[in-house]
Amino acid sequence: MLVSTKELANLKLKAIKAEDLKELAASVGVKPKGSAGDLIKKLIDLSQNKIDSFIKIKYQAQVRERQKLISDSELVKEVQKVTDFNWGVVQGQLDQKIQAEYVRKFFRYQDLINGVRGKLHDDVTFYVIATWYNHWTTVLIEDHIGLHPKIVPTLKNNFGVDIFFDKQPFDLKTTYLPRGYPIDEAVKNPRQLAIWMYENQGAQRFGADNRLFVILADKNNLDQSWKLKRDFDFVFGKIDQFFNEATVSTKDEIVFTFKKKTYTTISKVLIITK
Repeated sequence: MLVSTKELANLKLKAIKAEDLKELAASVGVKPKGSAGDLIKKLIDLSQNKIDSFIKIKYQAQVRERQKLISDSELVKEVQKVTDFNWGVVQGQLDQKIQAEYVRKFFRYQDLINGVRGKLHDDVTFYVIATWYNHWTTVLIEDHIGLHPKIVPTLKNNFGVDIFFDKQPFDLKTTYLPRGYPIDEAVKNPRQLAIWMYENQGAQRFGADNRLFVILADKNNLDQSWKLKRDFDFVFGKIDQFFNEATVSTKDEIVFTFKKKTYTTISKVLIITK
């Protein structure tokens, strides 16, 4: 459900690294001593504008540090080099595949080596490329979101919160339309898609936190949606339009069921299609 102003301040302060909290405290005349929890208590009544401004400046610095390693323009060129998007291995099941199809299958050493060279090498290569591509395209997209004027990003990993939008916390999920989910139905009823995403999430990564889904889908060929993800000018334009126009209210509340338990949360969905 919607969080209060004080809880919002608490979440924002918890999303700041300890050393940065000390810097924030010193900048507003608060003694920068004690644990992160102690500092949060001292800063909890600080104006949201001051907290937001501090976070945004720090986040911009983080992005610049990443850009020293590789600029956005160079990173865009690198992800354009991917010619085929094929997981090769089901995500999260590489060890299981190795055990079942190689370790426990082959009795003779040379058969094992031949099997690894003949098939596993390619599977692992495809998996690494797909994971690499997804990671760096997501970095570019989520950096763009984090730098939007209406967004307050987090400065450290904070489970369940990646950004703050319209005075509410959100876990940001950049992904593709689930396989088999009708694109027309998703566009027509994104609320129902959000419910589906919550109810069909993996048990190990279960969460009922507020989520903002950025979902990419090529209407003509869903299997090619991965290419849409690197059409950055188009994607960034849709993202900017969404955040410029969207608001958050109780109308965004959804109710979903997971393992026979019912949850209420806030969800926003941006479907980017082409």
